[in-house]
Amino acid sequence: MSKIFCVMGKSASGKDSVFKKLAADPGLGLRTVVPYTTRPIREGERDGVEYYFTDERHFQDLKQSGKIIEDRAYHTVHGLWRYFTADDGQICLSPENNYIIIGTLEAYRQMLNYFGPDIMRPVYVEVEDGQRLLRALKREQFQTKPRYAEMCRRFLADCEDFSEEKIGDCGIIKRYANIELEQCVRQIKADIEEEIKKG
Repeated sequence: MSKIFCVMGKSASGKDSVFKKLAADPGLGLRTVVPYTTRPIREGERDGVEYYFTDERHFQDLKQSGKIIEDRAYHTVHGLWRYFTADDGQICLSPENNYIIIGTLEAYRQMLNYFGPDIMRPVYVEVEDGQRLLRALKREQFQTKPRYAEMCRRFLADCEDFSEEKIGDCGIIKRYANIELEQCVRQIKADIEEEIKKG
């Protein structure tokens, strides 16, 4: 049976780095699913790699066609930004196909409802809040146009979006501390290999 491993974590927890290393590991052989967003592209990002960068009209067209698997909307200081996963042919459930995606807790909850608990597997990455804030600030400083207000909004929103109650409601028990990236990735890889063996 296919497994979809969903990497999650608060902003600046390092989930993107964890995701990229796991997705690139030939031993795991995981397929990736590129989500969509209507937010502006950031420095260093490429369309079709981290996200498909699109607009509100395209989202509404997909929604009317019943092609939205999960979606989230954020009212930012720069306007409405959407993030979503579409039923666009990227996911083909079969015994030989296992996937890795990156998303929020809410995205995982919606995908859990869509695909079921036998297929969805959570990979929750966490970092102490002070360290997260330092990482977020450092990342934003290197942007051509730093968006500090949005960085602060995301940091504060994480307290609600990743509350202990919501984590529990999604059935997430195991957490991976991303203190040292390589060690964190090794721990996750071992657990993914075990899940794939179970089938």
